[in-house]
Amino acid sequence: MAGLTGVGAGGLLGGPGAGTASAQSRDAHPALRPDHFAGPRQLLVPDVVLLPDGPVRDHAVLVEHGTFREVGPAARLLAAHHTGPAPIRLPGHLLMPGFVDAHHHLTQSFGKAQSFGQPSEIFKTVWEPLEHALDEESAYLSAKLAALEALRGGFTTVADAGTRAPVDVAAIAKGTEEAGIRCVLGKIVSAGTGGPAHLARWHGHPLVHPSLAIAVPEDATGPVIKRTADLCAEAGAVLQIHVNEHLASVERSLKSVGRRPVDYLHHLGALGPHTLGAHATLLTPTEMRQLADTGAAISYNPVASAWKGNAVAHATMLAALGVRFGIGTDGTRGDGFRLVDAAETAQRLAYGLASGDSVCGAGHLWLEHATAGGADALGLGRVTGRIAAGQAADYLLVDLAVPELTPSYDLRWELVRLAGRDQIRAVVVGGRLRIWEGWPPDWDARALIARAATVGPEVVARARIQRVGP
Repeated sequence: MAGLTGVGAGGLLGGPGAGTASAQSRDAHPALRPDHFAGPRQLLVPDVVLLPDGPVRDHAVLVEHGTFREVGPAARLLAAHHTGPAPIRLPGHLLMPGFVDAHHHLTQSFGKAQSFGQPSEIFKTVWEPLEHALDEESAYLSAKLAALEALRGGFTTVADAGTRAPVDVAAIAKGTEEAGIRCVLGKIVSAGTGGPAHLARWHGHPLVHPSLAIAVPEDATGPVIKRTADLCAEAGAVLQIHVNEHLASVERSLKSVGRRPVDYLHHLGALGPHTLGAHATLLTPTEMRQLADTGAAISYNPVASAWKGNAVAHATMLAALGVRFGIGTDGTRGDGFRLVDAAETAQRLAYGLASGDSVCGAGHLWLEHATAGGADALGLGRVTGRIAAGQAADYLLVDLAVPELTPSYDLRWELVRLAGRDQIRAVVVGGRLRIWEGWPPDWDARALIARAATVGPEVVARARIQRVGP
């Protein structure tokens, strides 16, 4: 299954010229419309399904009430469900899990371009002033704008790491819920209060999954960090915390508590399967071992390293040690295919070239950790991340009949290096169509963009962001 030779346009339809035939085949079915994905039940028959073990042909997927009910050979499912609604045939398309963004800041949308060319640690000069300048409406608009960008880029789940905006986080939840994306909603509890109420407030919500957050270890006392970690462990939620991101943060930790951030969390007993550390670009071998031994997870954020980092997390080493990790944007850009490309490229440049590693995990590693691995890191492994019976129907429909993937020899490698978000025809979350050919089919995204274009600059002006030249 690793390569599935010929799974792309050429292989699917059998030889030279097949890519053109596939495109013609798709165009010959004008009946394929957004409303085909409406209703409580669909039997989907794409050319290729990306399963946990790799891409397969001749499979079908039954979606009922927002959940994958059956996944298996098309002949079997078609025979078993021949009396139901007509199957939706999707020639020339791949059905794959939606991408999972393991680390985002949904209320930083308006200042994204303000971070370009700045020194690595900018939360004091850019992000805190920006978030403090938000009110209820602008926080809501920022979150909904970020959610729209993420959906357009193929993400079906985002993890918000908590905001310092002086607003109720319900404004963020409203934005993500209206956009239709699944959200792990962090609430900063560095003062040691508000955690139980936040977890209870969103418990059982179909799209909003509560999480507690401490921005960095030095923001809270040791006892607060430990109590928060224990609370998350008991509730089955994740504690989100930035660790070992910059040289300055590592040195602050050493000066304040005598230990590096990950080592300090381990010393406190706060590392465990409920812990999600963001960035972790500057880990010692001892800290890597601590993560592996405790089952803690990491969000590997390669674009953030390129834009404003001191280093690149050694993700291939984490994989070799069995450390759980997802891949996050850190709010840089909401594009799933560009993210997995960056994840592989950063490993190659930072570690692969120096060691002669020409594989750097291969395509399957990056797709795995951008989907199922990311869901696992967020505590949602039983909810989303895979095309499998019992999982939420969070998926992408990707056009394979494009020149970039023709001819095809190893689809997973090709998705990492060659695919683009313009090939994403549909984005479905919880069985509901959220994006069709780049735009929401059921709400006015253009109006949101117009309003954000007015409000965003007003927020930035109020924030008095401190930028460094030139």
